[in-house]
Amino acid sequence: MLESGELQFCAAGARIIQAAALSSIPGKIVIATRESALALWQAQYIRERLLRQYPDLQVELLGMITQGDRLLSASLAKVGGKGLFVKELERALAEERADIAVHSMKDVPMDLPAGFALAAVAEREDPRDAFVSVRHAQLSSLPPGASVGTSSLRRESQVRAHYPALDVIALRGNVQTRLRKLDEGQYAAIILAAAGLKRLGLDARITAILEPEESLPAPGQGAIGVECLEQRADLIEMLAPLNHHATQWCVRAERQVSRTLSGSCVVPLGAFAQPLADRVWMRDATYSSDPRASRALLYDRLELNAMQRAAWDSILDDRHRQFDSLFKPIKPQMDSIRSRGRTQIRGLLTPKQLDRFEQILREPKPGETRETPK
Repeated sequence: MLESGELQFCAAGARIIQAAALSSIPGKIVIATRESALALWQAQYIRERLLRQYPDLQVELLGMITQGDRLLSASLAKVGGKGLFVKELERALAEERADIAVHSMKDVPMDLPAGFALAAVAEREDPRDAFVSVRHAQLSSLPPGASVGTSSLRRESQVRAHYPALDVIALRGNVQTRLRKLDEGQYAAIILAAAGLKRLGLDARITAILEPEESLPAPGQGAIGVECLEQRADLIEMLAPLNHHATQWCVRAERQVSRTLSGSCVVPLGAFAQPLADRVWMRDATYSSDPRASRALLYDRLELNAMQRAAWDSILDDRHRQFDSLFKPIKPQMDSIRSRGRTQIRGLLTPKQLDRFEQILREPKPGETRETPK
């Protein structure tokens, strides 16, 4: 047992270590953010988290209008993709006008520019899509020819796949603008991210939540990411307490699938991971780039524990190298890739686990569903 003097010495040492750690934390930081109500809510949320962690820190917001905010006359797929929402913010980081940038993770391109890093992923809100309508209770109750508004090729593809009689029409603008257009009668219904509505206190506008079986979320949907320059070790250290490991794990898995299968605003892809103890349950689906002929090309469920994750990452890399084009005849490629995957991961799995792995990698028959693992 330590004597009183030894305890005092240890306490003093701990204070010295803590002071040394805090000495690398900057006294002031500037957060780059878009100026939409939702983006400002997210930036303010990160600001409050930082102030709770570092009460003496000064935090300012730098509001910016991005190219994605300006180009509202065409779909994102036609004007350059979701990266248009982050480029100006990254430029502010590179020019040292801001220290960190706060993003919706579903808007962050799968590959960051050289020199940038995702320092933290905050705890996720509801990642599902929300059906919003004034007169109709759910998506399945819309009459043939009813107009559904969405800015997402992924959502459009899934609506057309499940309800081909509906008329899907492009809808751009911030959350408030989209709700106003719905209320004016321009659409019978619209589909938005549930997370955005909940964060803005608009839960009452949600008519129904769309489960992943009906509308698979975008990779990273509902999660907030914090980006900084890779060389800013002080910021990466400072932001570490804001990181939510379960969310980071799931978002990383979703983004890896999207990166491998070229998911973007041009290639509609949904991916949704859920933590299950030391495993992650993954569902992903890729649809035809022509939403009017949409069909699921891939529908996998993966259960990976921490040890198997690295092996699966390498298998996904092998997939990526073999996909010259996602929509070339896909069946022979998938058979080859899945066969290689089983070979590479065999050494990490027991026979029972291997049987399960092979089962969940099999391509489902059209219309087939599987139960969520308990």
